Amino acid sequence: MIDRVTEYCRKTVNEGIMGQYHILACKRHLRDLDRQGTSKFPYIWVPEKAEEILEYAETLTITEGFERKPVKLLGSQIFDLGCPFGWIKQENGKRKFRRSYESMARQNGKSFKNGIRGTYIANFCGYNYGKLFTVATKKRQARIAWEEMQKFIEADEELGEFFDIKNYKSTIIAKDTNSTIEALSKEGGLEEGFRAIFASIDEYHQHKNNKVYKAIYNGTRALLETLISIITTRGEELNSACYEFDKYCINVLLDIITAEDLFIDIYTLDPSDDIWNPQNLIKANPYLASTKEGLENLIIDMNTAKNMGGEELRDFMTKSLNLWVENTEDRFTSPTKWAKGKCDLELKDFSGKECYAGLDLSHGGDLTTLHLEIPMENGESFEYSHSFIPRGRLTEHIKSDIAPYDVWEQMGLLTVTGGETEFKNNYKFIIKYLKDIIEAYDLKLQGIGYDPHNADGFLEDLEQFGAPLLEITQSARFLNDGTVDMQLDIDSGKIKYNKKQELLSYSVSNARVVKNSFDEKKVDKEPGKKTKRIDPVDAMIDARIARMKLKVDKIDTNKEMEDYLKQMGWR
Repeated sequence: MIDRVTEYCRKTVNEGIMGQYHILACKRHLRDLDRQGTSKFPYIWVPEKAEEILEYAETLTITEGFERKPVKLLGSQIFDLGCPFGWIKQENGKRKFRRSYESMARQNGKSFKNGIRGTYIANFCGYNYGKLFTVATKKRQARIAWEEMQKFIEADEELGEFFDIKNYKSTIIAKDTNSTIEALSKEGGLEEGFRAIFASIDEYHQHKNNKVYKAIYNGTRALLETLISIITTRGEELNSACYEFDKYCINVLLDIITAEDLFIDIYTLDPSDDIWNPQNLIKANPYLASTKEGLENLIIDMNTAKNMGGEELRDFMTKSLNLWVENTEDRFTSPTKWAKGKCDLELKDFSGKECYAGLDLSHGGDLTTLHLEIPMENGESFEYSHSFIPRGRLTEHIKSDIAPYDVWEQMGLLTVTGGETEFKNNYKFIIKYLKDIIEAYDLKLQGIGYDPHNADGFLEDLEQFGAPLLEITQSARFLNDGTVDMQLDIDSGKIKYNKKQELLSYSVSNARVVKNSFDEKKVDKEPGKKTKRIDPVDAMIDARIARMKLKVDKIDTNKEMEDYLKQMGWR
């Protein structure tokens, strides 16, 4: 049985030449092969379905250039085209992936691949009267992927019999299925309501917000099968929908959060790579750096950027190396460092142990988080987080945030209280939850650190636990020691947490560090990112500060007295 996708993944992982995120994408496919068809992973890999689109692609003809030539797929293109089509749902045989995000340096065939996908889905997947779109902020950009489809159709007389091209309307009609492929743009009146069986969203880094993506994606919920394909090169604007989605995708690849419907492939250099080493160019340029001419041109651009610096360097790093030119100094920690702490430990493994609690109370009915820190041997600690949110706020957050709150509720990471019209947290749920886990696991609560915001009517309930209480003043001066201590422990791998703690990990990825005039630190949201919740991180640091300030060393008074008497020569 031919399975070029899996063969490529194994080769890529074994060689270790490509960038870490592309390797992680390949590892994700191989990992899923081992768990396919299980209750926790009800999907099946059917290599024949992957081969169908690959074989279709290799019947196409490229006409752009000095001479016509048949499509010959590279290994990376085999993976990006075949993987999303080979995974199906066990229950109904429909495709597993409904979204895809592919990021690579410019001129590496992003629109080329969507040209293949679009024509294939339009006429050869069996869906009648389907709507397919190529989408961008500008009509000219939206037509790039559309024109790739046009070129494939016009290059092949046999393929041309299946399609009717209306160039003046930027529309292609698939004759057998009556499906249409149309180029759309935000400037042209793109609105919600499109039921797209396929959409190519081009150069996402140019989008000021996620409204175009959401307009297309929200219209697909009733469809059994769809593919919303985001293709982009990274840009310079970190305050963008693309940057946020890119960060979300990295967390999926790192297995910090789950998104089974999302195919991801990111071609970029690793943080430790030398940007002036030509051997690293292949990591961001899977097509260009595989050809003699393309590699030579990339090296010319590299030398120009090295000699000129400034804007030329910035352009080379983003467009040719596919790097975000970001300031990482204010990041609380990196996803890679945080991922080192994932483990299979659970609360039940710490029955009878001492613990410290941190409470971050919500502002305006948003997330409220209870965090437990359990000291371990060798200076390590186990971190346990659970959050609470009113049902009305949950509905809002699902709409406004790029985060799966409903999935986290199903995973037991989030307790949702009240009904659809409830927008205020009931702190009684938190008290009961804390009592229940203390009793269930015989935990010895040593102290509670709490955010004083909205805590007035809450303190009496906290006092019932019989543990010391510590008001956590929300200033950099008060929070500095706990923040720094937690950062150092994360860096050294001393922080452990269950691998299913996705909401905590998502919060960690959002956290930034701000400083006062004395260079003292505390965590905060990124400026202008109100929907990037960090409440679980706040609660984690509250628990750490409670542990640091409330810990009472157990002193053996008899031994201390004996030592004192010996020092005085009286023993």
